[in-house]
This record gives sequence, structure tokens and C-alpha cells, in this order.
Amino acid sequence: MSAENETYDSDALMAAITGEEPGEQARADGAFMAEYRAAEADLALLRQQLGILGETLTAAPPVPDPVPLRPSRARRRTRALAFGTLAVATVAAVVTGLGWLVGHSGSDRLSSADSGASKADAGVRFGTPVYLACATTVAEGEVTVVKKLPATGELQVTVHVSRYFKQTRDLDHLTYVIGEYDLPAPLAQGTRVLFGVSGGAPNPDHWAVGEKEVARERAWVTAALPESRTLSC
Repeated sequence: MSAENETYDSDALMAAITGEEPGEQARADGAFMAEYRAAEADLALLRQQLGILGETLTAAPPVPDPVPLRPSRARRRTRALAFGTLAVATVAAVVTGLGWLVGHSGSDRLSSADSGASKADAGVRFGTPVYLACATTVAEGEVTVVKKLPATGELQVTVHVSRYFKQTRDLDHLTYVIGEYDLPAPLAQGTRVLFGVSGGAPNPDHWAVGEKEVARERAWVTAALPESRTLSC
């Protein structure tokens, strides 16, 4: 079996972990490439968390300001315990994320063995070519109005659009009514956002909130746009 076929036959997650480039046959499979890119995105997030863990474990505990009296042993134990708890919490977050990634990939493989549906599902993730091919609106801009509706408790959000990645209407402002808990972070006037609306949906099904998250999602969307134009929904 050629190296290219070995790459295509291997699991997309393992290919992303090893950094192995998909072969020509694999790159022609839109669903496989969508799963591969999604795995790369998950791994990038885990690497970021591991970096935070490394900084936390190598940083020295804060040195207390000099005081006339020697701190009691109980206070020193409390400070050391707080630092240790932070390190353990960070480790737990990384391990949980890695466990989710591997477990999610395992369930995808089992489902794929039956019907191949998992690869199609993976391709619908925001920022993938398949998602962009079927989206009606993908845009970036600044929030201008956030108003809570007393009758329903939902939020009426208006965004001044600075850039369209995918559009069906040529409007400078877009307004949506969304649930407060559908957002990954609170919105306020001036907040930078990037959002997507799947075909047929009245409101966005994905929000990136804040400059850092918007920059990350923008990179994925921009990279996936050319391939999305070759796909039919």
C-alpha cells in the first residue's frame, strides 16, 4: 500500500495528531478533510491549554510582602494549597478535553462503520467547507444594540456588519432575537463578533465573541471558503 493510501485509510484524528499530510485521494474526500480540519482545531486548543498548564506549573508561588511578624504555618499551607489547586484544576481541564476528543473520535469511527454518517456530521461544524457551502450568512462586525425583551427574556442583538464571508442580503446591520444562554460570552455595545446562520435557520447557530475568538474563527473560515465554493449543499 502506498504512503498516500495509508494516509487516506488512517483515522483523521490520528493524522492530525501525527501531523501527517493527507494524500491526494484523501484531499478529494470533502467529509474526510472536514473531520481532519476539525481535529486540527481541537488539537490547537488543547496545545494552548497545555501551554497554560506549563506556565502554571513552572511559575513560582507569589512571594508575600514583608511583614513584621512571621506568617503562621497555617497561612503558608493555605497559600501552597491554593497554588496546588490551580495546577490540579488546569491538569483536569486538559485531561478532560483530551478525553472528550479521543472519545468523540471513537464514537465517530463506530458510527462510520455502520453508515458513514459521522464524517458528514463532522463536516457540518462551523468554519468547515461543508458548513460554509450550506450557510446563508457568515459575517463579522460590531454589536451596536443589545436589548432584553421583557416578554420572553430573550436578547435582541443588532450587529453592524464590517465583512461578509457568505451573504444572501446586502445589509449594513443585521438584527436577531436569540437566547441569552445560546451565547458563549456576554454581548455589549462595541463587542466584536463573528457568526454564522445555517441554511433555513432564522438566527445564528454559532457565535465567536471577542477579538481573540473572532481572529481564530476568521482564519478557519477564510481558509475553508475556496473549497466551500466547490461543494453543493
